[in-house]
Amino acid sequence: MAAGRKPKPTQMKVVQGTFRKDRANPGEPKPKRELPPCPDFLKGTAREEYFRIGRKLERIGVLTEIDDLALIGLCQSWAEYLEATEQASKTGMLVKSPSGYPIFNPYVTLANQALKRVKSFLTEFGMTPSSRSRIMAAPGEDDAYNEWKDLL
Repeated sequence: MAAGRKPKPTQMKVVQGTFRKDRANPGEPKPKRELPPCPDFLKGTAREEYFRIGRKLERIGVLTEIDDLALIGLCQSWAEYLEATEQASKTGMLVKSPSGYPIFNPYVTLANQALKRVKSFLTEFGMTPSSRSRIMAAPGEDDAYNEWKDLL
């Protein structure tokens, strides 16, 4: 493997408007654009978010059948954030340590960690204003680059 930047997937180059046929990888896998089945272990809020966010990502052409782990991570992290913030709001920003001194609530730390994970997943899917600004459009299956179409 060569040193340097990781190569971008061709579809991302097409979406961002930087695609060049002379630099295309003809052997690159092209996963089917669809919402993967929701795993049984996702429960409650995480499961609801899987379908809510997944349908939106599928509609705009960002989600594929192999993006399930990233979507699961996003939804699970969001559910953890909501749970931690709910617990922190019940107990307050400061709690008493076993020795009786006030300490920072551990739920606030958990919420902050979960929110960082959520932000990184949102960026991967182009769901923040800055990451979305780099995406021009999501072409459909017929609009994507097809080397055989150019030969005809």
